[in-house]
Amino acid sequence: MRLNQVADPGGGGAQSAPGGGLDYNTASINGNANLLIEIAGFLHEGRPDGDLCTMAREPRAHSDVAAQVNRFSRFADDQFLDAVALFAALSTKLRTTGGDFVKVDDDEAAKFLKLMLEGAYVAPEAR
Repeated sequence: MRLNQVADPGGGGAQSAPGGGLDYNTASINGNANLLIEIAGFLHEGRPDGDLCTMAREPRAHSDVAAQVNRFSRFADDQFLDAVALFAALSTKLRTTGGDFVKVDDDEAAKFLKLMLEGAYVAPEAR
């Protein structure tokens, strides 16, 4: 499957890193976060038209029908806004998670560099 220029990873399943750790791609995480925010934007742009509900108001419709349509449309609008907010929140959380992975990588790189700088070189013939 391919969405908005994000290439299909191919394998279809979860992959693990050679050392048993988590394998990830920061660019992919950020790309997926961008897709979620795009979905939220498209949903918000295509929100239900308020004029559709005015067609079922009095005197065009019976007062009981108008009341039920109004009740349902308020509920549907609330659910719709919740869905948009959920996509936006998931995007933010995913982007934060991607940043945390980079921070962990930076910490590991700093530990490795410290180990290398504090170590002493021993020539192969001196072992």
